[in-house]
This record gives sequence, structure tokens and C-alpha cells, in this order.
Amino acid sequence: MSETGGPEHDYEPVPGLPGRLPEGEIILWQGAPSSAQVSRRIMKTRWIAGYFAVLVIWNVSAGIYDGRTVSEILFSSGALAILCTMAIALLEAFAWGVQKTTMYTITNKRVVMRIGVALSATFNLPFTRIASADMREDKNGCGDIALTLAPGDKLSWLVFWPHVRGFKKGALMPQMICLRDVAIAGNVLSAALAGSRSIDAPVVAQRHAGAPADAGRLIEAAE
Repeated sequence: MSETGGPEHDYEPVPGLPGRLPEGEIILWQGAPSSAQVSRRIMKTRWIAGYFAVLVIWNVSAGIYDGRTVSEILFSSGALAILCTMAIALLEAFAWGVQKTTMYTITNKRVVMRIGVALSATFNLPFTRIASADMREDKNGCGDIALTLAPGDKLSWLVFWPHVRGFKKGALMPQMICLRDVAIAGNVLSAALAGSRSIDAPVVAQRHAGAPADAGRLIEAAE
């Protein structure tokens, strides 16, 4: 793992990449998460709003039952509404930050994930280290692509979150999350993996400061 210093993304010779592409390597696709999808699916803002709505209804009902005055009920309900607004605003800001600081890149030899809101990190995932890729797509065409890595790569869940699906056979599964038109990225990755004959290389991390789904479609890496 190598590091570069300086302001976030200032030293990217190519947007989303830690260095210029070697000869023979080309960019096939680039994209970023949708902030609206991150907010709803990852940060669960709708569920949180619903939770606070239930609290407000309960507060009003309890106030009436206890015989509190209208002003007291309005004051306590207003306080809950303010807390709800602040919480959702913070989550929306984080979702916006995820969109602005994330760039996924698929080349003809690797997947590159530039992630991290507070501390940006760029991870190179060569095709030879990707055992398979699983795409999940919702009815609106949005979805995720999770990567199953070959045994031997130990990655941090805390570093990758929220760009993870979980663990498969004890190994972390990096994930390109909340992509609009995820099928486009999936088709590009599928074709690139099928045609790949890359030289084996480890997963390298380069740091620099800074919905219900359909059945998954498995994209198998080339033998």
C-alpha cells in the first residue's frame, strides 16, 4: 500500500485514478453512486423519518391522554420534529459527500474504487483478484455490483463502508453501490472480465488525504 499526500483528489492525473494508465490499459466505464439512493437505501432516511413520525403521534396521543395543554403538546412535538430534521439533514449531507468523493472506474484490466468522505482511498482491484461479480438491480434500474475477491486479500470493513455488501466465506466483498443504470456497468464489467488475461497482482490501496433487488446475476471471471 502506497500513500500520496496533499488535498483531496488534487494529485489525480486522471479523475478517479491514482496514476496515469499504463500502455495498453483503457477506461471502459466510470460512475458514482446516486446521493438520493445512498440516502434512502444505505442511510435509511425514510425509515428514520417514519420512526420520528410515530414518536410525534405517540407524543400527541400521550399528551391528550395525560391532559397536557395544547402548547405543551406542540412544544414537545416541535422538539421531536427539529431533532428529526437535524438527523436527516446530517444523513443527507453524508450521502451527498459519498456521491461527490466516490468514483468507480472499470478498465480492461481492473476495477478502481476511489472512496472515502473524510479520508479518501483509492483501491486497485485487478481482474485476476476478482473471482466473481454479483449485480443486483431494482425495478428502477438502480443497483449494486459486489465483487468476490480471491482468497488472501484482507480488507477493512470500516475503510470500505458503505461500499461493501458483507462477507462471503469470511472475505470482505467490496461493492459499487447505488448506481443508476447499473446494468450498463454490469455488462461492461462482465465483458471485461470474460476477455481479461491480466498478469496476477495483489489488491493495492493507495491513500491520499482528503432497495429490494431482483435476483443477482453472477458475472464470473475468466479462467
